[in-house]
Amino acid sequence: MTTFDERERAFENKFKHDEELLFKIQVRRAKLLGLWAAEQMRFEKPEAEAYAKTMVDADFEEAGHADLIRKVCADFEARGIDVSRHRVEKEAELLLQVAREQINNQ
Repeated sequence: MTTFDERERAFENKFKHDEELLFKIQVRRAKLLGLWAAEQMRFEKPEAEAYAKTMVDADFEEAGHADLIRKVCADFEARGIDVSRHRVEKEAELLLQVAREQINNQ
């Protein structure tokens, strides 16, 4: 194996590792956002955990976090919770950082 092949393999392994970390961070963010939203809707713990799981599932609908924002906003509107889309987006941004820290510190 040449030095070039070794470098190529190292870059591929790093890319794979980075993608796995990003996936874990996004899943954690979806769960945290679900728990936050459940708290706003005053769900009890079992219902909050179930709601957080639906958020993780919803995150696979499309790339990015627009699907999460849309779901939370629709759920808030359906329950008469007055939280703006902007507030939900800001919370999602904050929770992305929290999720990144939690995953990186594991």
